[in-house]
Amino acid sequence: MRSPLVTAILPAKDAGAYIATTLETLARQFDDPAVLKLVAIDDGSRDDTGALMRRHAARFPHAEVLVNAEPRGLASARNQGLAHVEGEAFCFVDGDDWMQPQRLAVLARRLRELDADYLRTDHVTVTAGERSLVRAPHPWREVVASPRDAILPATETTMVDYPFAWAGIFHRRIIDRGLAEFPAGLFTAEDRPWIWRLHLQAASFAVVDAPALLYRRGVTTSLTQVRDRRQLDFVRAMREVVEIVEADAEAERFLPKAVWSSLALSAHHLVRARRMPRALRAEMRTGIVGLLRALPGGEVAAAVRHLDGPRRRVLARALRESGHGA
Repeated sequence: MRSPLVTAILPAKDAGAYIATTLETLARQFDDPAVLKLVAIDDGSRDDTGALMRRHAARFPHAEVLVNAEPRGLASARNQGLAHVEGEAFCFVDGDDWMQPQRLAVLARRLRELDADYLRTDHVTVTAGERSLVRAPHPWREVVASPRDAILPATETTMVDYPFAWAGIFHRRIIDRGLAEFPAGLFTAEDRPWIWRLHLQAASFAVVDAPALLYRRGVTTSLTQVRDRRQLDFVRAMREVVEIVEADAEAERFLPKAVWSSLALSAHHLVRARRMPRALRAEMRTGIVGLLRALPGGEVAAAVRHLDGPRRRVLARALRESGHGA
């Protein structure tokens, strides 16, 4: 039996309604099933997610199912999976998404041909049966480039604003260089510090075309939908982003982008907080004010000038309270 070429890391919690589809599509990625290793992590599920993982794992020549008695969060569960990677490449999959056939075969081949540290792709969102293509915000396709050169411009959407871990494939040297792990314990926005570190410290990447990954929107258990304390983690995540950038040799070049992203996400979460319970809404505002207070004043003023009117209005009070003015 062949050794694995690619490892798919699949963490999930209470995804029983969807995960059979995810696992079924993973079984259709290579002509030879032995090429793929499945590492599934049942992160404290209270439904049949774990049972479905074990049932489908029997179809893979190489498979491990890890079980957490209590939820550790997506970041920690993905990190668990990284310790079990075999082969020259790995990818992440969420328990409520699925792939078109041969996606991983195409990505593994292109990763080898381009000899890049990692590849990124577009993805398709699925909302109530409607599908929409979301393009990776990089103008060049099938061309190896420096990840650092894909961070700017500061006030436009770039590859660090496309943090989705499942939208690509990674060479295992990303693990060897200590760039694959997520900040432990984050329940949301765990991919923000991760994508920044990747773009600042990896040597090469490319955006390529491949069969689609389909991402379900509107799933009630998804952390993009819930409005509870876990959403507060975005503050910690963006603090880590700023710290990562400030420690970089080209901090002056990239800090305006980190500040602009912090402001844009803060505006987004202030709007979402309007539907939270009052106490949690106040806690979210306090966290955002603390985040803004830690940002350099000159960069904040410049970034605010480039925000659209609605976001400036949403942020006005928090900016005043953080000492940055309106």
